[in-house]
Amino acid sequence: MPKVTFHHDGGASTVDVPTGTNVMRAAVENGVDGIVGECGGQAMCATCHVYVREHCLSALPPRSEDEEEMLECTAAPRDERRSRLGCQLKLGGALEEIEVDLPETQL
Repeated sequence: MPKVTFHHDGGASTVDVPTGTNVMRAAVENGVDGIVGECGGQAMCATCHVYVREHCLSALPPRSEDEEEMLECTAAPRDERRSRLGCQLKLGGALEEIEVDLPETQL
């Protein structure tokens, strides 16, 4: 089963999720603080901004044009390499495990 590890405020929580679940939904459905997901996963709000840990970057799909545009609107500073929208990162296939750092704020 795919796993997502969320790092925030010096701690970490790991959740198991069904294949096809995105990082934003994994956080919201498991009560992980630090992800809002205001638009419900439509890449329209940037409130599921995460910083993907370096060792996980090679398994990620490329950013879409919509994701690139929304990453310009994040409340926390964007990291050109590591910033992604959690709603655009689906678990399964090449991405069986991912670790992300949560920004200080989403709003």
